[in-house]
Amino acid sequence: MEKNKPLVIGVAGGSGSGKTTIINSIIEEINPLDVVTLQHDSYYRDNNHLPLLERENINYDHPDSLETELLISNLENLLEWKEVESPIYDFKTHSRKKTGIIKKPAEVIIVDGILIFVEEKLRDLMDVRIFVNTDSDIRFIRRLKRDIVERNRSLDSVINQYLATVKPMHLAFVQPSRRFADIIIPEGKSPISTAMVVNLIEGHLNKGHKNS
Repeated sequence: MEKNKPLVIGVAGGSGSGKTTIINSIIEEINPLDVVTLQHDSYYRDNNHLPLLERENINYDHPDSLETELLISNLENLLEWKEVESPIYDFKTHSRKKTGIIKKPAEVIIVDGILIFVEEKLRDLMDVRIFVNTDSDIRFIRRLKRDIVERNRSLDSVINQYLATVKPMHLAFVQPSRRFADIIIPEGKSPISTAMVVNLIEGHLNKGHKNS
C-alpha cells in the first residue's frame, strides 16, 4: 500500500528565539524514528573558494546567503520517501564540509531556520508553520553565549555582526515573515502550543497506521 504524504512542520523565528528548544520538546513527546529534521543554516552556500576573511564578511542573515533551492529539492525528495544528503556547515571556518549527512524519510519532517518563511516555494511545502516570537534582548544574549562557546567567536565580532546584519535582516525579513505562521509561540516556550503540535502529529501518525 502506498505510504501517506509526510507531515511537514516549519519552525521559524529570530536567531536565539528558542526554535531548537521547541523542536526538542515536540520530538520528546513522539517516537524520534517518526521524525526527520532539516536545518536551513546547514544550507549556507559553499564559499570555500573565497579567502577566510571574505567568508567572514558575508551577510549570513540575508536570504541570498543560503542555498534554499537545495533545501527545497531535499524536502521534495523526502516527501517522495527518498533519502537525501543534507550539507554540513562548519560555522568556525564559514565553509561547507565535503561530505554531508544522510537523512532518511520519515512520517514527520521538521524544517527550521530564521528565513524559512521568506521563500514562497519552501513555505508552500509546509503543512504547519510555527513562528517562535522572542524578545530581541533575550535573543541577542542567547546568540552571544552560543557564538562564543560553540563557534569560537570573539565578543566584539558577535556584537559587530549583530548590529551590522543580524538586527537589520531580522527587521527586513524575519519579523515580517511572521504573518505566514499558523501558530505563534511566545518567548520560545509554550506547553499549550507544543501540545497542539504534538496532537496534530499524533493524529497524522495514527491516520497513517490505520491506512497501513
